[in-house]
Amino acid sequence: MVLEEKLGYDVEITPVSAAAMYQAIASGDIDGMTTAWLPVTHGHYMKKMGNKLVDLGPNCEGAGIGLVVPTYVTIDSIAEMNQYADKFDGQITGIDPGAGIMSKTELAMKEYNLNKFELMEGTGAIMTAVLKDKIKNNEWVVVTGWTPHWKFARWDLKYLKDPKGIYGGAEEIRTIVRKGLDKDMPDVYAFLNNFHWTLADIGQIMGWNAEGAEPYESAKRWIKENPEKVKAWIK
Repeated sequence: MVLEEKLGYDVEITPVSAAAMYQAIASGDIDGMTTAWLPVTHGHYMKKMGNKLVDLGPNCEGAGIGLVVPTYVTIDSIAEMNQYADKFDGQITGIDPGAGIMSKTELAMKEYNLNKFELMEGTGAIMTAVLKDKIKNNEWVVVTGWTPHWKFARWDLKYLKDPKGIYGGAEEIRTIVRKGLDKDMPDVYAFLNNFHWTLADIGQIMGWNAEGAEPYESAKRWIKENPEKVKAWIK
């Protein structure tokens, strides 16, 4: 939105899996992304392709991933899950199989010996739909979760403690671009290098979208309501 309205570029947004996006940037087919979760969630992609990418650093701090339950669920740790597998119907509701949080959850299931559980693949929309239905009926449910996400504003949720540290600590959301972008489009490179916002900023837009607003209109609204932040990105 800022690149279009402030810098005059035609921007194409390509929704693909994390693995495909890293590969596309490394090959130069895509200019960049602002959703690299590091050092944990996407760490294996950076380890494999980092020398073909340019890391512009964090655009948001304090992100995190893990297993999430409603606060009425009476356990507090992943290590307790097997004891209550029946209450969870033996399922962890996940998202698309290419997501970094899914590979981390597979590892967590191995390390915590969650042999009474099955990781259910799906989408973010399916995950929140399952969460909504379970909470409506006051039933136990565990899902793959991450911050920022609008579900934390909608429902009372908590992360299960991860004593083995499988999911890592707080993460950064970083901006990754292709090599040569600084020479081909220096103003775009400068904008992406300056781009920075907060978990609250992201949560606000996600909340508007969850209430039915079109993402494009939410972006326009946020830009209008935060002129000083936008100005700092394009200085």
